[in-house]
Amino acid sequence: MSPVYWQQAALELARDDAPMAALVERFAGLTLVTRGDPFATLARSIVGQQISVKAADAVWGRLAQALGEVVPARVLALSTEELAACGLSRRKVEYISDLAGHFADGRLLPEQWQALDDEAVIAELTAVRGIGRWTAEMFLIFNLLRPDVFPLDDIGLQRAVAEHYLAGAKPTRRGLAEFGERWRPWRSVATWYLWRSLDPLPVEY
Repeated sequence: MSPVYWQQAALELARDDAPMAALVERFAGLTLVTRGDPFATLARSIVGQQISVKAADAVWGRLAQALGEVVPARVLALSTEELAACGLSRRKVEYISDLAGHFADGRLLPEQWQALDDEAVIAELTAVRGIGRWTAEMFLIFNLLRPDVFPLDDIGLQRAVAEHYLAGAKPTRRGLAEFGERWRPWRSVATWYLWRSLDPLPVEY
């Protein structure tokens, strides 16, 4: 599923912003796409922490096979040893188990998130062990399709802004925040185009 606001956002971002206009033209017809299921998206984000994409895909494949269905109850039904046998570190086993517990006992209720603002969702997600602000922001962008998220700690975003707007000079965190104001209320969309400028493969999460 693609965001309903994408075309409007792209048109508005391209107006009076030559570098962004070039990216919008370069990636015409492409959009952000959501993977869908909240639990699987968050579990996959934990699996992928601090390892390569290839390694993460391999571990995720083994985990999905062991679970049969990627749902909280299946995670909680497996032992620590069974989860670790999929290639998860002990810490990631703890994180995924904590995530499953939050879903199973109702501490996380995805059906309520559409009614919450971005910071409220971030607060709920970061209460789970192993989920920090960056992961929560990725979830807002790629799962909830929120239009105006600006992940200041994202290295790719920092690199792309430096390359396209600052003659290669890396912005400070505060400088990046101030720079991003030009893209409100479509900062998620601007971020996606900037990511794509660095990597021709679609960014998914």
